[in-house]
Amino acid sequence: MSRDFPLHRTPFDVLNYEIVQEQAAALGRMGRALEAALAKLREFDTAHPRASAPASAQQARRTLVMEAGHALWMFVVQREACGLRDSRTVMRTYNVPGEVQQRMGPALWAQPSENDQASSRPRRTVYRG
Repeated sequence: MSRDFPLHRTPFDVLNYEIVQEQAAALGRMGRALEAALAKLREFDTAHPRASAPASAQQARRTLVMEAGHALWMFVVQREACGLRDSRTVMRTYNVPGEVQQRMGPALWAQPSENDQASSRPRRTVYRG
């Protein structure tokens, strides 16, 4: 086998190489984003015990859980795009809480309108295509 492989690459080989590189880079970015979201949630849980948490802290925690659920969804989708279909490994490796797993999915944050109740709770909109 020749060591001059780079000299004999077809345009398809070059394109395929670039695609694989971008998939790997995106997978790394999504993994780091998931780690960061889970770390923020764990730090919040350490600083604010649930039993005595005021309503504002409970709302902040719900927001962190939803953000972590979105980050988990992004990571799982990217893994599946790379051909890695079993997400159970992710749940174990990253120690993803069940609460975050239940909220895994695409989310868009919307500000409450004047017609909404006085709650400042962010709304989660799930698109079903």
